[in-house]
Amino acid sequence: MKTAEFDYYLPQELIAQEPVEPRDASRLLVIDRTGGRFEHKTFRDIVDYVEAGDCLVVNDTKVIPARLKGVKAGTGGKAEIFLLHDTGENLWEALVKPGRRLAPGSKVVIAGGLIVATIVKRLPGGERLVALEYEGDLTEVLAIAGEVPLPPYIEQPIETIDRYQTVYANRPDSVAAPTAGLHFTPELLGMLEAKGVKVAAVTLRVGLDTFRPVRADEVETHEMHSEFYSVTAEAAEVVNETKAAGKRIIAVGTTSVRVLESAGAAGRLAEGSGDTKLFIYPGYEFNMVDAMITNFHLPKSTLLMLVSAFAGKDLMADAYREAVAERYRFYSFGDAMLVI
Repeated sequence: MKTAEFDYYLPQELIAQEPVEPRDASRLLVIDRTGGRFEHKTFRDIVDYVEAGDCLVVNDTKVIPARLKGVKAGTGGKAEIFLLHDTGENLWEALVKPGRRLAPGSKVVIAGGLIVATIVKRLPGGERLVALEYEGDLTEVLAIAGEVPLPPYIEQPIETIDRYQTVYANRPDSVAAPTAGLHFTPELLGMLEAKGVKVAAVTLRVGLDTFRPVRADEVETHEMHSEFYSVTAEAAEVVNETKAAGKRIIAVGTTSVRVLESAGAAGRLAEGSGDTKLFIYPGYEFNMVDAMITNFHLPKSTLLMLVSAFAGKDLMADAYREAVAERYRFYSFGDAMLVI
């Protein structure tokens, strides 16, 4: 299968630069997989498409201030460390700028020395292994010294970085938000729960692959980066009870889909944690997910391939053309779709 088959035309002005207020006022494209029909709604109308006993599965990860701006020790030149993955013992996989001037052994001083990052070695993918020196709790230090990274296609700052977090985020371990969840408000969640809809929280650490298109010409040759996931006993119980009752599992976002499909088999979700490199593209048979809430994704991305696997490649291509024609807003701060 050719990666080029997942390309599409998108006018630049449809890339959302700021979020809609309130969150649930964004638009919602409802896609009926069985009939191939589209409906144009507002996100808060999602209440009309769920039933008592259904279960929303959300990703409760929280975006960390992963972008660290500083100066190179000895020269004072500007430098940047973008933390990607905590490998333990204060060692992180990271991207660095300028890469050519930050050889192994180089030190970057951040926030006047609140953090000192030492480049340990270059990794096979071009990333660096970086050692962090600091005092106290890293979460608190990053809150002072770091910046929450926005996707590169968002060209202007937002008023409050909380708008790039879901209202249920509580696990600070990602470098990008699970954006399908950005549309929910506490009030909307309350309405859903009042209707008898269950909510189960799982965790997947969202990495930089979220922003990267597939470079391989053939889809099947692309290799996913590993991402950590976790499923609590409570979440597994809620999901399994829902399945046993014949109700639907509605995944909020592609990250929740990957957790469910990585930790689930034959309609049953297992408690536990681990790393997943699961790559879902057309031809994949889903074990857990019955419906999906998702945003509109980058061309040639693994996320678009995942949604195409769920909805059908041709139907998803039609949906994207419909969304462009109807002037939907795309990507992280854009509108959403519900695939049922």
